[in-house]
Amino acid sequence: MENRGKLELMATLKLKNNEEFYRVVDFLNRNLKSHNLMFGLTKKDNELTFSIYEV
Repeated sequence: MENRGKLELMATLKLKNNEEFYRVVDFLNRNLKSHNLMFGLTKKDNELTFSIYEV
């Protein structure tokens, strides 16, 4: 059975909130999709968590 489409968390980084960082995540997702990488950004209070996944 294949694990097709499964995301594996590789790393996370906590940052201070910066609205422009969403543009960086979008840029990385568009340009590195072919390398089986996906990037995520979650916001909690005034802190961002940047995540890197292998697809």
